[in-house]
Amino acid sequence: MASIPTGLRTVQLKAPYLIYFGDVRDKGHAKTGLGLIQWRREHCAGQLRGQGCQVDGGLPDMTISQAVAAGVGSIVIGVASEGGTIPKAWINDLAQAARAGLDVVSGMHVRLADFPEIQLAARASGARLLDIRTPPRSIPVGTGEKRSGRRLLTVGTDCAVGKKYTALALEREMRARGMDADFRATGQTGIMIAGTGIPLDCVVSDFLSGAAELLSPAASPDHWDVIEGQGSLSHPSFAGVSLGLLHGAQPDALVLCHDPSRDYLLGAGAGRKFPVLPVSESIEQCLTFARRVNPEARFVGVAINTSALPDEDKAALVDRYERETGLPVVDPIKDGTARIIDRLLGE
Repeated sequence: MASIPTGLRTVQLKAPYLIYFGDVRDKGHAKTGLGLIQWRREHCAGQLRGQGCQVDGGLPDMTISQAVAAGVGSIVIGVASEGGTIPKAWINDLAQAARAGLDVVSGMHVRLADFPEIQLAARASGARLLDIRTPPRSIPVGTGEKRSGRRLLTVGTDCAVGKKYTALALEREMRARGMDADFRATGQTGIMIAGTGIPLDCVVSDFLSGAAELLSPAASPDHWDVIEGQGSLSHPSFAGVSLGLLHGAQPDALVLCHDPSRDYLLGAGAGRKFPVLPVSESIEQCLTFARRVNPEARFVGVAINTSALPDEDKAALVDRYERETGLPVVDPIKDGTARIIDRLLGE
């Protein structure tokens, strides 16, 4: 169990969960549900997919009535959409779940209580409406002052490239080696997994770095906070949260996360495509700002998501990135993160 910094909100979801995918059409926007299935599979009983849904989390498909019969405690919106909205087409399903007594869990920017149908249904049954994207009330302005303890931050060449998965895999490897390490969640899915954290994309911009400092306070010299990254410094829509987190995290070590199957940034530009920056350029970009607050900041690895690539292409890709960066390159799900931790420890 991770230690909880003072002032952070804790979240206790009622298990087991019904993962709601609605009509989502791609895995990138289904990352909340897929993340819960990957890291908290024991709590996930089934999935509810609407008409047009093209994502399958590998769980049994269930209706609301079947979920109730199976003892499900919560319906969790498994989609992270641009703007954090809840489409009208979902309201009936969510209200039906609340009417049946299931807690409704949302990581969206909008509040569940803003939808009268859902609010009235929950009030009638006594179900809870849990909005995960709710930051602490009092967040200080960042100071940039050096804190004790050590920190590793995952950063990315784009959104939804594996920053959360990589951070969780790194924490797992550290703990397996007997290291004192905690995963620090900065997004809605990570908070659902860890039970605590700060949703940084809901924090007023002046307080972003302060929120990161609050999330990872001073600690013992041998303690590692493994901090979940957000967005990308090169993303025209979401770079603000990435920079605030980079400054506030004050990382000693960084791991770059990259999806080699992606040529253009996810969710950027209505009529214009923005190319994903090369891995080496992204590393230099991140180091420029990381060393503003920690001159000793260094990269210790590259984590690639090869789920969309044929296995026979993986070895050549790993070799290419390792020659390009001089860093260990792994798929954290397929390979684990031992080689990155070896580099971190100087082995």
